[in-house]
Amino acid sequence: MKVVDQHIGAAERILRLGLLVNKAERLVRAIARPSLVQFVMRAALAVPFWKSGILKWDGFFQLSDTAVTLFTDEFMLHLPGGPYPFPAPTVMAFLSGCGEVTFPVLLVLGFGARFAALGLLFMTMIVELTVPDGWPIHLTWAAMALAIMAWGPGRISVDYWLKRVALEPRQR
Repeated sequence: MKVVDQHIGAAERILRLGLLVNKAERLVRAIARPSLVQFVMRAALAVPFWKSGILKWDGFFQLSDTAVTLFTDEFMLHLPGGPYPFPAPTVMAFLSGCGEVTFPVLLVLGFGARFAALGLLFMTMIVELTVPDGWPIHLTWAAMALAIMAWGPGRISVDYWLKRVALEPRQR
């Protein structure tokens, strides 16, 4: 009889532990709502590009001399047989500055978010060719961009709102 009581006690403890784990999982899921996670991921990807982008401008469409100098003298493309200088460094600095400011804004707003993430994924690949030792952070940026491209911007986005407004009349 004593052995049976011990087995029941152990089973009851396991059941209580399982219930406790289940409650903890529900709490974690309540905090990490998918729409919140998608918004935070969009913001996290936007920040480093925005910070880099605003440094490339001296005013509205006024590219800084530093940005041009970086693409002319410092940045190199690390391709087989290289490194090679950037072609058309002023154009590259301008395009980089435009992308690093525009894509993050679109991403945070969630407006054309999948396309903005695609743009930042492409920029990440260029950055990886320019700074190959930065691959751990570049891999993180690529993973975030791919996740946004795959699962979209979530409910906290202009894209979600526009989709709802566009589909609403058809559902009546």
